[in-house]
Amino acid sequence: MTHLQLIQRNKQKSAAIMVLFVGFIVGASYLIATGLQYDLSFVGIALILSGIVSFSSYWWSDKVILSISKARPATKAEFFDYYTVAENIVSGQRMPMPKLYVIDDSAMNAFATGRDPEHAVVCATTGLLSRLTRGEIEGVVAHELSHVQNYDIRLMSVVTILVGMIALLSDWALRMTFWGRSGRSRDNDKESGQLQIILAVVGIALALLSPIIAQIIQLSISRKREFLADASGIGMTRNPRGLMAALKKISADTEPLEAANKATAHLYFSNPLKNTHGAISWFSKLFQTHPPIAERIAALEKIS
Repeated sequence: MTHLQLIQRNKQKSAAIMVLFVGFIVGASYLIATGLQYDLSFVGIALILSGIVSFSSYWWSDKVILSISKARPATKAEFFDYYTVAENIVSGQRMPMPKLYVIDDSAMNAFATGRDPEHAVVCATTGLLSRLTRGEIEGVVAHELSHVQNYDIRLMSVVTILVGMIALLSDWALRMTFWGRSGRSRDNDKESGQLQIILAVVGIALALLSPIIAQIIQLSISRKREFLADASGIGMTRNPRGLMAALKKISADTEPLEAANKATAHLYFSNPLKNTHGAISWFSKLFQTHPPIAERIAALEKIS
């Protein structure tokens, strides 16, 4: 399979997941409102409020993430290979030059952020830049620039907004239920048949489970985009060996990145919290931010 075929396949899968995700949120919102006997305007209000908060986070996400990560600007004099590799790739791809940052940490990792290519940021740890060869750094930077070029950073921001919306909606529904101010209609208090009981159980169950399901979908999309960025990255460099060598070195590094947390983990080149080795159960994979590095290398080896 060529890298172009792999890119197309991953785009199709990601598009299908996004459609299912939006459908899930709309359906869950309706069932929560119906099951807990809310006026449907509750759903609209909750979505509007969560949308405003999430949009604000999306617009300034790069500044927030860089601040949380304690990143600093990278200069060409201090990080020559990092800087010139990025310059060469964006020149060949006719992309805007992203802002380059570094995190002073001996763990090996990198990430891209920003709402579009014109406002993109690529950030790498000093541990990665000091321990990889120029060809391996090129593979990692190309992977991150692929996230920028493929608008993965925008896609994941939108997905994060959707997850936040369903989480806020569910939390609001449960709080109103437990406080006894659900806004449910009093006209049908005498109608306490089995259907109302079933709908109430469904509403509460969805309010409890929807944030978990939404997060699983978010992580699934994140994992798909990693495979796509790997394939796109070697399309930029024409050097799969550089990226595969970088993946092998990073897989051997078990040091967690101190600046990372669960909210930002999906952004990174590899899982910054803990590198997992050995067999991984199907259930555990649902909650992984990244596909296992062994699977990423195997996928790259299949690309002709």
